[in-house]
Amino acid sequence: MRSYIAHKAFRRQGGQVYTTDYGLDETFTLLFKRLPFPLAQSAMTKIDSAILAGYLQLEWITPERFARTKSLRIKFQDKPQISFTDLSSIAVIEELAIPLVMTGDAHFTHVDINLQLVPS
Repeated sequence: MRSYIAHKAFRRQGGQVYTTDYGLDETFTLLFKRLPFPLAQSAMTKIDSAILAGYLQLEWITPERFARTKSLRIKFQDKPQISFTDLSSIAVIEELAIPLVMTGDAHFTHVDINLQLVPS
């Protein structure tokens, strides 16, 4: 519930919400794994609509971003628990200078970048 409230407050302030194609991959996989097919399909359609409406900004992992992600994997070799998907998000976060990350994933605090997690 805290995430929902934080998200609503963020949107009211005019904040832009981003995700990556890798993040959507994980989201869609989880939806179809945990929900009945019609509900998962409906959720996927709503996410697609949010992207088309500009409510959610989809950032693609380009070859350059993929190369940056591989560099981050090497840089954070002492943190094998951080997924390649999370590292790809970090590459985009750094590139776009995104200061806030809405996540329940503590891995974003295990790297030496200046980020504020929401909810904190």
